[in-house]
Amino acid sequence: MIHITLSDGSLREYDQPLSVYEFAASIGPGLAKAAVAGRVDGVLVDCQFLIEADARVSIVTPQEPDGLEILRRSCALMLAMAVKQLYPKAQLQTGSALGDGFYYEFAFERPLNLDDLAGIEARMKTLAATNHSIRRREPSPRSKYMEKLATYLLGDFECVSMGPHAPATRVLQAFALDHISGTAPQRIYGTCWSCQEELDDWRAPPHVMVVSMDDRQTDYAQWVTEALRRSGVRARADLRNEKVRHKIREHSQQVPYLVVIGEKEKEGGFVSVRSRTGEDFGRMAIEAVCDWLRSTGIAGA
Repeated sequence: MIHITLSDGSLREYDQPLSVYEFAASIGPGLAKAAVAGRVDGVLVDCQFLIEADARVSIVTPQEPDGLEILRRSCALMLAMAVKQLYPKAQLQTGSALGDGFYYEFAFERPLNLDDLAGIEARMKTLAATNHSIRRREPSPRSKYMEKLATYLLGDFECVSMGPHAPATRVLQAFALDHISGTAPQRIYGTCWSCQEELDDWRAPPHVMVVSMDDRQTDYAQWVTEALRRSGVRARADLRNEKVRHKIREHSQQVPYLVVIGEKEKEGGFVSVRSRTGEDFGRMAIEAVCDWLRSTGIAGA
């Protein structure tokens, strides 16, 4: 007999091993449909993961941060598949979730441009609509399953990736490609959300753009972005691996305020603020930025 403890403390008994998906289905069909992963004894696992012993289990859906990150990671995998279908000679480099979205890096025979993204995005939408399964080549014993990198199969496409992933492409519906950078290799960037309404909200012109200097500030820049959003500010983060001057110049044309984050800002727990007109407001704690923006009438607008 296997005893599974739910997040609310209730207990369920099963007479044989079952997958995370089967466990979700035993609670209700709606939960099974929404499930993108499971959390078994605190560890994130795929829906196909087999529960073979007593454990504390919760079902992960896109309505929580871990679930949304899994959607974005799976979108990166679907991007890789779409590119390989359209450009068979493209070489896969690396991909992952990133901030509000995802990216994948490729080496192409010829550099792609923004015009090429429309065709790639269309192919991704076709892949999502045809509902390809996403499955991990499951190793054994169980300890091997906990390794971060593994081989995943998206339909008949095989790729090494960090898991877990959504069980199928049907849940990847609200996404868009928006940037491509570099020449050799090139990175394609996109955003992904749990529903179209969230994607539409993200597309609304931001009041503040958070700009990171390089990859070292990614987590802090995203944390700052979320803090601004909680205060009522429409904020987005540009975490692309591009020169900060290029990003500042691009966003200064459209966004009222820029929040710039480098290593000094990250280590000190503050941010640097400037306006689109070039006015420098200096360094501030994030709480002070939120209060200041509320005083300008931006927060909650």
